Amino acid sequence: MNSDDAYLIPHVFTRHKLHLHALLLQNQPWFSARDLGRFLRLYLDDRAVRKLDPDQSQSARMLIHGSIEDALLISESGVYALLIYHYCPEYRALREWLTHDVVPALRDAQQPISIDRPILSLLHWPEMSLNLLHWNNQPWIRLQDVPQMLPDQESSRSAISAPWWKRAAKMLHAF
Repeated sequence: MNSDDAYLIPHVFTRHKLHLHALLLQNQPWFSARDLGRFLRLYLDDRAVRKLDPDQSQSARMLIHGSIEDALLISESGVYALLIYHYCPEYRALREWLTHDVVPALRDAQQPISIDRPILSLLHWPEMSLNLLHWNNQPWIRLQDVPQMLPDQESSRSAISAPWWKRAAKMLHAF
């Protein structure tokens, strides 16, 4: 295969019945400008992305819906710049989806899960969900999530007198 026949095969993500073609190039996430435009309700072409820095957009040949096309790609930082430039409160959910679902999935698809690196999961309780990090065979939670884990014990003076970290450790060992 010569370089004229070379093309990239992106991962396809779906949100609200819209497709997003994305891939990692040199370990950096890149997204189809056309697909992002659909999410943002904007037409993103070469002219529209001129406000981005030169390193935030590029063209590449990609397999899209079964055919090879020249596609305009926008880097992860370029996407965030567009979200700021075309600010709309509704885009917060899109940013969260890209940050918390799409980008980690792209990275995990390239690198097989190993025991040596941290793995993020979600701990579900009846009244809440917390992010849980598994690393070195230990579960870890963010310090800011600790108060959410602990039951309200305003009436119990002994529970209040114990340091917060002992209460958190006791709760974690219950799992």
